[in-house]
Amino acid sequence: MAVSAAQVKELRERTGAGMMDCKKALDQCNGDTEGAIEWLRKQGLSAVAKRATRQAKEGAVIAYIHSNRKIGVLLELNCETDFVARTEGFLKLGNELAMQVAAMSPEFVSPDDISAERLERERAIFADLTRNEGKPEAAVPKIVEGRLKKLMSEICLLEQIYVRSEKKETVRDLITQVAAGIGENIQVRRFARFNVDEASGAAGADEE
Repeated sequence: MAVSAAQVKELRERTGAGMMDCKKALDQCNGDTEGAIEWLRKQGLSAVAKRATRQAKEGAVIAYIHSNRKIGVLLELNCETDFVARTEGFLKLGNELAMQVAAMSPEFVSPDDISAERLERERAIFADLTRNEGKPEAAVPKIVEGRLKKLMSEICLLEQIYVRSEKKETVRDLITQVAAGIGENIQVRRFARFNVDEASGAAGADEE
């Protein structure tokens, strides 16, 4: 299929790769953007993938209080330099992420933060549910993995659909786009969400 200029532009914004590399990736993957992102990463052509290996030791703690004064969020967002940590774009991203946490109440930053025990427990529950629904045994593993993936999109911040996105982009996509524009590795380290009507919760990698 023919690759449009809009597709190339979107892929460049999401990966930071060159225009020609983005077009080639889309051509290789028949216009599939997600497949093109993976292709670029495998070829070592994604600037975002390269930045992900760099340490993000600077950053800021973002505070968000909902208008009803009943929900509050503290979120630590990291980058590579103190200069970037003080820029409007970085701080705006942090505020958007904090509002996402307030609205969608994730439990974890990413699937990597979920314990093996929790994953196995969820997998066992989904397996029993699938069998109880009368699904063929051969189909159970695939259905279970699909349900696990859906669960990750609900309880992990990076996998959630960004609430302001009209294209149903994920929070991970949002961070990737901002990182591509800023030129630094950006990572959510942890967050804590407080609600006066329920027990507060905290999540994130490397909590202290």
